Amino acid sequence: MSSTARAALMAEWDRCRWVWNESVAKSRQVHAQNRTRPDGADKQTCGPAQLDRMLTEARARTPWLRAGSSVPQQQVIRDFGKSRAKALKDIKERLPQRQRAGMPGWKTKREALASLNYTKRGFRLQDGRLHLAGGIVVTPVWSRELPAEPSSVRVYQDGLGRWNASFVVPAGVQPLPETGRVIGVDWGVKEIATTTSDAHDLPHPQHGKKAQARLGRYDRMMARRKPKKGQAASNGYRQAKQGRAKIYAKIARQCQDTARKWAKKVVRDHDALAVEDFDPRFLAKSSMARKAADAAIGATKQALLEMARKHGRIAHLVHPAHTTMDCARCGARTKHALPLSTRTYTCTACGTVSPRDKNSARVMLHRAGLNPAGADGTRPPGAPLPEAA
Repeated sequence: MSSTARAALMAEWDRCRWVWNESVAKSRQVHAQNRTRPDGADKQTCGPAQLDRMLTEARARTPWLRAGSSVPQQQVIRDFGKSRAKALKDIKERLPQRQRAGMPGWKTKREALASLNYTKRGFRLQDGRLHLAGGIVVTPVWSRELPAEPSSVRVYQDGLGRWNASFVVPAGVQPLPETGRVIGVDWGVKEIATTTSDAHDLPHPQHGKKAQARLGRYDRMMARRKPKKGQAASNGYRQAKQGRAKIYAKIARQCQDTARKWAKKVVRDHDALAVEDFDPRFLAKSSMARKAADAAIGATKQALLEMARKHGRIAHLVHPAHTTMDCARCGARTKHALPLSTRTYTCTACGTVSPRDKNSARVMLHRAGLNPAGADGTRPPGAPLPEAA
């Protein structure tokens, strides 16, 4: 990206950041005034319509604000409205504090990363270049061709200072040939994914653990150069912070690459998937927090579901309750939950012995209503024969 385009984008972001902070100030002012009003009295509101009128008045009297395009500034108000509405909804539903979305806060120049949203009337693609409203022209490095005409674009800056453009296009389906096979997927930490097919298990690649030595070096550099409260960070501190961010970005790319390649293999070889609807957030407060974060279970699950949708495969989300307690052969349930140290499942009813995670993966198939015979090409013991046509 040229220095001219970079300077123009930063100037546009400064205006959008001012609009966001003005919206925050107006929202807090309205909230403070409504608290002093008696019950039953008409209370003020601070929705997108009111903020749009404020923006129109501000652009009329402020040349600096009027010099920028109104498209990203209006989209900032839309984003602020969605963020505020989500926070108010969580408060109304009385969610616990740790689960609530926080009210929109200030965006400071030093900490906030640039993010500009343009609707269809605010950009166009011509000769491989991106023309944004306000006379900003960017020549992007395309990762792949756009499958359809984009309806909007978000131009944003990541933690390393790199600019990216993300286009919104209609989702298309690229069907794959049918295979007649199904698969069950159980999530874990030692192995990220244990499936009913041994060839499709996903072991823990430990990308973060392999980079821990380099991360520790930058962490120590930041600890030595950490600025005192109220003081600006030194150049050495910012350089160490950027070096650590580069390593984390590389780890994220490695995890994403591993997840997508595995997901493509699973989706290519199976027509239907029974996936455990596992939420790994509770692991963040356990002794397995670091290893679970390195496993990126949530990102791997999302990659599998997106790949299934892209290629027209059927993905069943199965509730994880009691999947480690049920027998995949007879359906009997143990009286007590199995501790994590017990890695072999033994059914007291039918005597089946199998690895714990493999049994859970087969339970996924049964709960999804899929025929377990298609999991490995053989009919499980005790399964009824198909009726004659």
